[in-house]
Parts: sequence; structure tokens; C-alpha cells
Amino acid sequence: MKTPFLLAALLAALWLPAQVKMTRLEGRIDVEIDGKPFTSFYHGSETSKPYLHPLRSASGKIVTRRYPMENVDGEARDHIHHTGLWFTHGDVNGYDFWANDPSQRGDRKGKVLLHKIDSVQSGAKQGSIAATFEWRDPQGKPLLTESRTMTFRSDPALRVIDLDIRLAAVERARFGDTKEGTFAVRLATELEEKHSGRMVNAGGKATEKGVWGARSPWVDYSGQLGGEKLGVAILDHPENPRHPTYWHSRAYGLFAANVFGERDFLRDKSRDGSMTLEPGQPWRFRYRVIIHPGGSEDIGLRFREYRQPLSN
Repeated sequence: MKTPFLLAALLAALWLPAQVKMTRLEGRIDVEIDGKPFTSFYHGSETSKPYLHPLRSASGKIVTRRYPMENVDGEARDHIHHTGLWFTHGDVNGYDFWANDPSQRGDRKGKVLLHKIDSVQSGAKQGSIAATFEWRDPQGKPLLTESRTMTFRSDPALRVIDLDIRLAAVERARFGDTKEGTFAVRLATELEEKHSGRMVNAGGKATEKGVWGARSPWVDYSGQLGGEKLGVAILDHPENPRHPTYWHSRAYGLFAANVFGERDFLRDKSRDGSMTLEPGQPWRFRYRVIIHPGGSEDIGLRFREYRQPLSN
């Protein structure tokens, strides 16, 4: 026979709130971790591409640039297409899905539009969003379908996002050789190199000079933010196409994994890093983003752990 104390404990457990809480709103999904806001996923029809904004550390500090979603004194207002965290590419059959803000010049801009939200799940240790998108040309014709799952995890010191992205061609789609891509984050001003930021890759190369255009399974970008040492690491999954990826990572806070830009990164016009996605032969890209306190010392260990899923 269950004691009153045990019954009370069981009832309390049933009513414990989710530690990773997802809230659906018009055009976005808010993500809350351990009772604190973490990020929002923007997917409304007014967006040129879906994105996460802002990203916060476990201590609550915003590690991404707020512009162009918000205007904050002291922030650079360049590259209006750098929206938080996003995944697109600058040349797909000649259309630009990267620099595709409506205010930007050119008539070759594509859009990544929501087809449907497949699932939104909250949980005690993790929550997830699964959605399907269409990459459309300027006339509205779909070139690709993208199925994306983003998993957000609870941790006392870290914020971890796992992204699982599958691209399928509606028609033959050539991802052209350009540095303008692909999986990217634009970091907060204080993390830029001219302030406190420092990029380091798995080979120990540092700063834009050493990291830009080099191949590496991960890059960490760390610095001082509001008096706290914080870093953001992007890990390229070992089974991704052309792993380890090249990096389009800049001193001004852009931080991007890009397997397609060989001609640009190697400064060799004879190279062609383009890849063609054929109908019926989908690609899968996986990335882990870790927002962490301290420096880059343990990111190599965390990359090795990435081969195995985090415990649920």
C-alpha cells in the first residue's frame, strides 16, 4: 500500500513543469530553459529565411547580435541578412538564399518559407521543434524541401542546440562555389575580435587569419561579454558531406560552416566546390551549437562526445 508521502511525491512529479518549454505564438516559437528565456524560432511569412534570435548563455547573457531584428546602440548595422542563427546558401541554381533580405538589391533572391510545423515538444531535459520548409525561387517555384529538427537541451552551465537538416531536391539543384554560406551565427559586438573575441579551431589555429577558409571539425569563438567569459562553438558532424567543413568566420562576428566555397577559401580559381543535389538523393547536415562559459579548452572533448547522443 502506497504511503501518503509517496502518493504526494508521485502527484508532485506529475505536475512538475517542463524544464525545456516550447510556446507556440504567431510566426514564432519561444524556447524557455529552466524557467528562463533562451531563444525564439522565427518562421513567419514576413521572414526571408527562418532563424533563431536571440541566443542566450545559461547565465542569461545574449551572445548574438540583435540587429536587424532590434536596434541597439553600439552595434554594427552591416549585413542586414545576418539574422541570429540560420541555414541558407548564396547560390542555388543561381539564386541567392543568403543575402536575401527584401531591402537588398538584385532580382535573384530566393526565400525559405515554412510549409508546416511538424511537431513541437517540451520536456524535462530537452525540447524540440520539427518543421518543413520550401526553398523557392523569385517566382515562387520550389527548388528544395528542407526538413529540420532542432533539439534544445537543459544543462546548468551550457546551452546546447542540435540541428538535423535534410535537403531534398524538387528539381536538380546546384549549390554553387561561394563563401556566402551556409550554417551561420552572427555574434554579439563584445565578442568581435576588435573587442574581446578570439576564434580557435581544432588544429589550434586562431583569429580570422588562421581560421577563415581552413577546414576543421569545429570552431570556437570566445571572449568577454558583460564581464563574463563566454564562448560559442559550432561542431560539424563527422557524417556531414565533405567533413571537416571549411569556415567562413570573420573578425566582425560572423561564424559560418560552409563546405561549398573552395574557390574562395583556397583562393584558387581552378577549384570548384559546387555540389549538385539530385532528386531522390537527399543530403543530411547535422550541427551542434554549444554556448559555454570559459575558453575553448574542452571543445575537442565535446566534439568526441558528439559522436554519441547526449543522455535524455
